[in-house]
This record gives sequence, C-alpha cells and structure tokens, in this order.
Amino acid sequence: MKVQRLPNSKTEMAFAAIIMKKVFHSASGQLPNSPQGICNVRMSGEEFMSRLLDRKWALTSPDSKIHQIKLFTTTEKHGGGPLGGISFLNNTCPFLGDDMIMRDEDRCFYVVRDDLLHPLVNGNKARKMDALLPLLEDHIVTDLVTCGGCQSAHATAVAVSCAERGLKSHLLLRGEQPQILTGYNLISTIYGKVTYVPRTHYAHRIEMLKSYANLVAGNNSDVVWCNEILEASLTTQKSRASCLGQMDAHKGIDNCRKKVLIVNEGAGDAVALLGVFRLLQYLSQDHLLGRKRAIKFVVDAGTGTTAVGLGLGAICLGLPWGVTAIALADTIDGYKQQEKNLISEFKRLFGFLLKNSSLNEVDGEIVHWVERCRPRKFGNVLEGEIEACHRIAQLTGILVDPVYTLAAWEMATLLSDEKLKQDADVVMLHTGGTLGMFGLAQRYKSSFHSLKDGAFPSNR
Repeated sequence: MKVQRLPNSKTEMAFAAIIMKKVFHSASGQLPNSPQGICNVRMSGEEFMSRLLDRKWALTSPDSKIHQIKLFTTTEKHGGGPLGGISFLNNTCPFLGDDMIMRDEDRCFYVVRDDLLHPLVNGNKARKMDALLPLLEDHIVTDLVTCGGCQSAHATAVAVSCAERGLKSHLLLRGEQPQILTGYNLISTIYGKVTYVPRTHYAHRIEMLKSYANLVAGNNSDVVWCNEILEASLTTQKSRASCLGQMDAHKGIDNCRKKVLIVNEGAGDAVALLGVFRLLQYLSQDHLLGRKRAIKFVVDAGTGTTAVGLGLGAICLGLPWGVTAIALADTIDGYKQQEKNLISEFKRLFGFLLKNSSLNEVDGEIVHWVERCRPRKFGNVLEGEIEACHRIAQLTGILVDPVYTLAAWEMATLLSDEKLKQDADVVMLHTGGTLGMFGLAQRYKSSFHSLKDGAFPSNR
C-alpha cells in the first residue's frame, strides 16, 4: 500500500534526526543494512521470521484455541443455502500435531478461535494492532485518528485499545448517528471521540483524515502516518535504552506537545501483517498444526489484510499452506490489487532483510480470492442467514455473524468435502464479529423477531 505522507516540516525534521542508517533493532543486537552486514547472508524462512518478529507486542501471547467442527448430513433441511441438511458438532479438545489423523468417513474442519482474544476487540483487529500498539508508546503518540463505517469493528478496536493505554482516539464514522446506539457504534462512542462525517466528504478518505488530524494536532504538534512510525522504528540506529531515556526527557520537557497518528480505514497497512505472521508462527508448532501438513486456510475478507498476511506468512515460513479468502467488501480485482500493494509495501519496509530471499520474486497471487456462496451487496443479509447463525451457535457454542464469519463458515463447510479437500486439512480463522449482531438486530428486526418466537429449534 502506498504510504501517504503529510507536508509537515516538523514531522520530517523529527524523523530526519533518527533516519541515518537502516538497522533492525532486536534484543540480540543490530542488523546493519550494509554490504558487509548480515543481510547479505541468505537466511532461512525461520531465521527471517525470527528476526522480523523480534519486537514488542500488544498481546502477551500469540496463543489461540483450536476447535474441530465435525459435519453430519441430516435428512431434515434447515433453510436454503450451503448449510441446508448439515448438522455440526464441536470438539473443543481435538487431536493436533502428529495425532491429526482423519478417518475417511469423517468430514470436518478446524476453527482457530481468534474471536476469543478480547471481549470487545475482534480477533483480526487484535492481530493487526499487535505490532502497532507498542510503537505508539515508543514514539510517544498521544492521539490516534482513524475512520470507518457506523458499525465499524476497526473503530471499536482502536477506541478500546487506545483507552486501555491512556491514549485519545478520534473516530470519523461515515453517515449519520443512529437513533439508538448499539453494537460497535455504542462501544466506539463510549471509549473514543466519535465524529459523524457526511458520505460525500468521507468518500475522500485521505484528505479527510489529514484535515482532521491537523485539526487535532494544532500548530505545535506532529502528524504522522501508520507506516511512518514503523519505518522509523526499523531505521533508528539508537539502542532501546537510549531511546527510552530520550522519551522520558521529552515527556518532562514538553508535556503538552501532541503527536497524532493516522491509521487507515481497517488498519490495512503493512505493519498489520506482522501480527498475522506471529499467529502463523505459533500455529506451525509441531504440537499444533505442524509444518508438514497441507492446510487450506479460510478467512472472510474486509480489507483483505489478514488474508494477505496469512499467505505471505506461509511463504516466509515455507509452509505448505494455502489461503482462500471470501471477497465481501470489494471486487476480486480490487482485492488482488490490494494484495499487490501490501506485498510491495512490505518488501519496501523490510527489504534490508530480504536480500537473496525468494520473497523478492513474490508480487501477488498468494491468496485465492473467491466470491461468497451467495453473492450480494456488502452488508446485506439474505433470508435464512440469521437462522443459520442461530443453529451454529446452538449446536457448537460458536457465534458467527451473517456479514463476515458466516461466509467463512460456509466456505469451510464446502471445502471440507473429501472431493475438494485434496488431502489437506481445512482451517477457518474466526475473526470475531459478536458486537455486529447487535447492530444487525436493529436493521433486520423481522428476522431476529422470529428468534424470540422460537421459530428455529436447534434440532440437536
């Protein structure tokens, strides 16, 4: 993704003071970007990933629960769609690692329960911000500006995460304030400062974000973009100890000075890939999914950043894993372009670690983008989908929402068919979406009213 820079001379001067020689700060030392440096040595995928992920993280652990969903064909139909005639059973303690032996008669897929990472922050949002949040503290960011829809899970994630760290969040939400605050909109309003932006103004996101960030910053403060602080962290030649000392001195001298960070809609920046890489490194351990088994990852796509992170991370680690992403908010061509943009930005930022790496030859086509089983305009819910979410929740204890994660569940169900699996295990990454159900309950009152009437029995 192309980085947008603000014409702020103070910002340029601040970064110029530290951007002198590209190095990668790690606990074990520095990696100079020079002809004599270690970057001229070809690193294995594991070595590359180890150096890439040698940093501070927001999540104390990359762990995520893995459940196994067994599928059974039933004679009783439960509405239309790809889940009609199928029942589910959740095995919360499945055999993993070398014990992942599938019987021929078993039809199943696995679910990585990232929806359980945080009570208010979606799993994919927590992963995207895993590497970013510590950078905010290191670079003394005081305010964060971002944007999203009225029921934006990204805006909620930013608001909650900033509040937990004593930072101020400014959320520009598209459209008008709803009559009743609920779901992500309610949580965003409680934790952050929300401003509703007319759709005509919101259509020009970059200009909108820049203008509001400058307004927040005032005359004597800095405004920076998300990838700029990542680039600064990669290019600084000072040790962490001296940086912390400088930060403490800065705080003491200029306690009122603001530093405003802009994060793009959906956090679709290269820094967001790092948290997904960390998840893959965790999952590839021998006692979990391992490094030898063929895996078909399935994920719903909003900005597509998580899907690209899965694909790129699998290549970095040399894993025989493929990624199928359901295109929900853009066209297939749009997602392919976003994929190229993210890969290009990643290689630009981490190029000093990629010398002689096969990643230099990768510029796209690492994700298999597919349409939803029943295509529709983004955000719309079709007949029978609320019922499908209800049945899945009652049969498995897992909540999916009809806009995002139901699409991934449907695709995982289809791919779990023996004819489509092709000796690969199907793994769905559950990205979350619980709070989205509250907003949908307002919009699709008739569908949710039927739940109250008990029209959709679980049929266990």
